[in-house]
Amino acid sequence: MSTQAHVSSLEALEAFRSHLITYRSKARPALEEAQTEASQTRAWLEHDRRAFWEAELRRRQRRLEEAQQELLSARLSSLRGPASSLQMAVHRAEQAVREAEDKLARVRRWGRDFGNHADPLLKQLDQLQHFLVADLGAAVADLGQAIAALEAYAEVRPPSPPPAVGEEARP
Repeated sequence: MSTQAHVSSLEALEAFRSHLITYRSKARPALEEAQTEASQTRAWLEHDRRAFWEAELRRRQRRLEEAQQELLSARLSSLRGPASSLQMAVHRAEQAVREAEDKLARVRRWGRDFGNHADPLLKQLDQLQHFLVADLGAAVADLGQAIAALEAYAEVRPPSPPPAVGEEARP
């Protein structure tokens, strides 16, 4: 049995440690960006889009009321010609209101459902973030200590065997 270890590639360990550090430095910002994007999307759904479609619905309903008033005024004044174009305007305004109601309903639904879809994924991102910070950080440190210990070990020469009986020690 040999009394000496055969440490032949400290460079490979150094390269692996270096790649691990590079991976951590690139993965952490990517995870943070994904978490930020999810937060911004949630805010966009719950506030920006919701407020936009609520205001748009009110604007379209006002336009529908105006078109209906114009149609009613035209009917009361017995103007037959403009009534058909006014009926088309009312029809288009009704469609626009239905579209806005549909969009608002979808935004509200996605505002409620976003958490159900995104929260499990965000939890996984948090776990990966913890792994990158804590576990890989410790692994890099441990690997550095192991490399230092192996380098120190490689510098130590094995003890020379004792001289045989009847032989003199040679310098």
